[in-house]
Amino acid sequence: MTDHQRFAALTFDGFRALAATDGLSRYERIGFPDSYRAGHEANIYRDVRRKLTNLDLRDQRVLDIGPGCSDLPHLLLETCRQQGHELLLCDSPEMLAHIPDDPRVRKCPGRFPQDGELAAHAGRVDVVLVYSVLQYVFVEASVFDFLDACLTLLAPGGQLLIGDVPNVSKRKRFFASDAGVRCHRAFTGTDETPEVRFNAPDRGKIDDAAVLALVARARAAGFDAYVVPQAAELPMANRREDILIVRP
Repeated sequence: MTDHQRFAALTFDGFRALAATDGLSRYERIGFPDSYRAGHEANIYRDVRRKLTNLDLRDQRVLDIGPGCSDLPHLLLETCRQQGHELLLCDSPEMLAHIPDDPRVRKCPGRFPQDGELAAHAGRVDVVLVYSVLQYVFVEASVFDFLDACLTLLAPGGQLLIGDVPNVSKRKRFFASDAGVRCHRAFTGTDETPEVRFNAPDRGKIDDAAVLALVARARAAGFDAYVVPQAAELPMANRREDILIVRP
């Protein structure tokens, strides 16, 4: 049986500990039970590719912040090999140790944006990917400082995808719907109705206000920014969404 509590309230140091723990799957090392990611990551990466169209170009500079060590960074690395991209990976040393060395990969160990090496790439990065990371930044650090640092890196025409953002407002809307009730009952094997609380603070959780504030901040800084849905076949598309930002 999966111990879901093991993956609750993770921090940067918590992920470092998971990365160094023996006996975990590659999905558990990044904070997910196997059922949430096993067999899904090819679809997840396909959705990422549809949004980060610069990956289809040649000779781009690509940065993945918090890549983890599941299938996704390997899929991204293969794309970079095929397209001649330079790939930068920023994560803890423990997590990066699970990614094979490659001539096209530069590992930048540390906690973004404190990692000083990446500052040298300001205005020169064509693709920035931040996937399943923002919720941890939201609790542990300044989410606006994180966003500003990402925006500073983008080259003209550069694209930033802050993906797989768990939005508690979106989750509430789903589980208050008929479709959400059916989903909950099928998942639990019961006839119970999911409990949904509106008009109450959800401390430490991202909601519509937080998502739209990030979009507004990026736009105010001169970037185009959008909230975009995940592909329907993704495992948590009914309660997560993406933020796509483009430097004109």
